[in-house]
Amino acid sequence: MIKKESRNNMRIKRHNRIRKNLSGTKELPRLNVFRSNANLYAQIIDDVTGNTLVSTSSLELKLDKNNIETAKKVGESIAKKALDAKITEVVFDRSGYLYHGRIKALAESAREAGLKF
Repeated sequence: MIKKESRNNMRIKRHNRIRKNLSGTKELPRLNVFRSNANLYAQIIDDVTGNTLVSTSSLELKLDKNNIETAKKVGESIAKKALDAKITEVVFDRSGYLYHGRIKALAESAREAGLKF
């Protein structure tokens, strides 16, 4: 019998491989994205102190679908909150997800809203 590893376990391995070389500081924090089946979450983290500086989600914005339009709205929201907190530049952490679909839409809308990464 072929034992196939779950997709989430493969994602976590990719995420750990990426995070070895990716860290956020106070000057250049990390924009982390988490995608569940129902919602999309984004937060800006200072890894040196371990603090979440800014966060938003589709749950917080009361968006009922988890699609590309929702990802664009979450990206705009995180960029607005970051700019209000005087954060202009971040390091993008895709958390092991492929840069495709909802993750790509979130990143591009955050860039369009004024966030640099």
